[in-house]
Amino acid sequence: MKRIVVIGGGAGGLELATQLGEKLGRKKQAEIVLIDRNNTHLWKPLLHEVAAGSLDSDLDELSYRGHGAQHGFRFLLGDFCGIDRDNKTITLRPLTDSDDELVLGERHISYDIVVLAIGSVTQDFGISGIAEHCWFLDSTEQAERFHQKLLNQFLRVNQRIEDGAEEQLSVGIVGGGATGVELAAELVHSVKLLSIYGLDKLDRSHLSITLLEAGPRLLPALPERLASDVEKQLQQLGVNVRVDTAVTSAQAGRLDIGDEEQLRTDLQVWAAGVKAPEFISELGLTTRKNNQLVVDQYLRSIDDDSIYVIGDCAGFQMADDKWTPPRAQTAHQMAATAAKNIRKQLADKPLTSFKYKDRGSLVSLSRFTAVGNLMGSRSLSMTVEGRLARLAYASLYRMHQRALHGWWRLLLMLLIDRVSHALRPRLKLH
Repeated sequence: MKRIVVIGGGAGGLELATQLGEKLGRKKQAEIVLIDRNNTHLWKPLLHEVAAGSLDSDLDELSYRGHGAQHGFRFLLGDFCGIDRDNKTITLRPLTDSDDELVLGERHISYDIVVLAIGSVTQDFGISGIAEHCWFLDSTEQAERFHQKLLNQFLRVNQRIEDGAEEQLSVGIVGGGATGVELAAELVHSVKLLSIYGLDKLDRSHLSITLLEAGPRLLPALPERLASDVEKQLQQLGVNVRVDTAVTSAQAGRLDIGDEEQLRTDLQVWAAGVKAPEFISELGLTTRKNNQLVVDQYLRSIDDDSIYVIGDCAGFQMADDKWTPPRAQTAHQMAATAAKNIRKQLADKPLTSFKYKDRGSLVSLSRFTAVGNLMGSRSLSMTVEGRLARLAYASLYRMHQRALHGWWRLLLMLLIDRVSHALRPRLKLH
């Protein structure tokens, strides 16, 4: 059988492996292999909720190996580091455990078709001190580590207040895109809940959040009026929003703004832009300046017809000369087209051109509200706010779950979520 290897189990990669497993793997028409450096999957747009404690990743993450057994693909744990196009093999780094003991040596996996769905990482733009002193939210592990640090800081502040001191937790968030905005709102929600669970000296006044954006406004993906409404609502929540404010460097406990101003922080999060991982530029394939691999109309690398690229690491230029945005909806649409084209390629049928359809953008301000615009076409869009926008925002994750599990399992998961919500704490406390 032909072997199709999907590298990366994010939103696009996992949906693609699931579709190919159902259509080809179960019927023994091809061998489908998914490779990821982690054992479990969590939808990346939820990481800010994990960081703030609103979501327990242990309850919501999905096992690649278990999911593969149910949907006709095989999972391999591994860290992709290179590709040999002449011999059609990929290389996985040696795998070690938490004690740095070798589990598996370097491996070489053959393929007939390979799909790169490696995703993206935070872009620090080479600014001094960012990588060393700021938290990134690129993975579940990073989000969980930030959450633990956040809880420890709240414990410190609560104890200091009990001892009679005036204390405040200062958080600096750099980046006025969806991640930065949503994280700020989730942190406000978290501190409101902590007093329920024993940290009764804390209230909203003991949390200082500053959201910094180098551009002229927040959320450039949204219409200007909606972005302005979001800024006002954040300010009503007590978030200090500063636009046209560029961070020039980071130190331990502070962010430098311009040449003279310094912002003291206990925690600082960098959420200002994304890029494909650096090593992608070393694969010998054509890339853009942000390391994205340039693809043709069928989502194949312009250098090799046996290499498909989807999601944040794919550089697809649309008819208006713009490049597809690094969003979950892009990965979802690319996965669907790539699944069709791989099946057609195996059957020697004409391939389908990819056409990106902007479905709009939605931003959630935790349990307070949500805003966004839903696009029916380029000329037709609908602005949504409040409860309707929150429902639309929640539906994005449910659509991802439906793509992975189907309608019946999704309905069962909705029921289980309802029961779990009633039984478990509203905030992760460990």
